[in-house]
Amino acid sequence: MPSAQINGHRMHYEVHGTGEPLILSGGWGTFCHGEERHLPAGLTDRYSVILFDHRGIGESGDDLAVPATTALYADDVMGLASHLGVARAHLVGLIGMGACIMQEVAIRRPDLARSMVNTGAWIAVDRFLGDQLAMLLSAHRDFGFLPFQKIVSLLSFEPDYYARNVDRLLGETGVWSELNGRVGAHARFIEACLAHDARDRAGAIRAPTLVQHAGLDQVTGPRTTRPIEEAIPNAEGLDMPQAAHVIAGSRRKAEFADALLGFLARH
Repeated sequence: MPSAQINGHRMHYEVHGTGEPLILSGGWGTFCHGEERHLPAGLTDRYSVILFDHRGIGESGDDLAVPATTALYADDVMGLASHLGVARAHLVGLIGMGACIMQEVAIRRPDLARSMVNTGAWIAVDRFLGDQLAMLLSAHRDFGFLPFQKIVSLLSFEPDYYARNVDRLLGETGVWSELNGRVGAHARFIEACLAHDARDRAGAIRAPTLVQHAGLDQVTGPRTTRPIEEAIPNAEGLDMPQAAHVIAGSRRKAEFADALLGFLARH
């Protein structure tokens, strides 16, 4: 598996598909190590999709002496792009921290950002979201991975989808398993999430931007996503009233994939 020394740490990355470069960042997990099967359908048919493990999970190392911020993770993305010789790319942040990281990249490297996509994110943390994030970390640290996994799953999936798939979602190899045994990495993710604030800088983003608004999202619903769209010039919204924090299920995934591919094709 490829890795490179990027921004002071060993960074695992993968490239899937062919076509124009597209850098995709997940939230508290990774789309590497076989998880690329969960990417929006058709994405790797049209684009060269660059995936990576965040610091501290998967096969990427970390330097604990460096404070964790979305700017640090953005430096990792920009360093990886330079390593791969990518001068311009679509930036796709799927869920939470991944989207905030891409905001930082688009602000700091407008030449790199051909377009940007954000789902399940925020431009700054309000009190409600901040307390939710702190609560999830406390659950993980105080009670262990499995209770944390159940709580975050209950908050992140549509009720019917959760009920149909609970046996597959939960367990040692279930969702967010990249964090299993890595409370320290999770704490650094939370540190970066809580500190992220692009309100005074988002107006500098010139990349065409798509922001998804998920009506059933109990973590980052339209309350936190609409301010992103409002702050970024030329941003457009994608309203998905029946979607939860995680886009799951064949119908919802097809709806999002169609919208995503249509947006990318226009830019």
